Amino acid sequence: MSVPILKQGDVLIASIQAALSDRELAQLHDAFADQVGRFRSRGVIIDVTALDVLDSFATRTLRSIAYTAKLRGANAVVVGIQPDVAFAMVQLGLSLEGVATALDLEEGLAYIRDVAKRGSHRVR
Repeated sequence: MSVPILKQGDVLIASIQAALSDRELAQLHDAFADQVGRFRSRGVIIDVTALDVLDSFATRTLRSIAYTAKLRGANAVVVGIQPDVAFAMVQLGLSLEGVATALDLEEGLAYIRDVAKRGSHRVR
């Protein structure tokens, strides 16, 4: 199952609808890295609302997507982490340290727009 990446203005959005294999997660990472440059995107949103678990590899991959996007000039935000998923991540010591999170897609878009407006995503 591949995850489509939608372009909404200068923001790329992927909504993960089911658990992904490690290979699919790596492909998503590569696709984001490519498309951020190709579309000159300023933001990346990864929606995980439909997921009921995030394992250590998925968590590391989400963090890597966010860091890669930042190095390519875009801000990233992970949206929709369910309460039970957040609780399990804390219990397992998994972290999205350094990665912005938001409750839902709307809040994620607002975050991306706010950061872009302030211009704080680029080192000058």
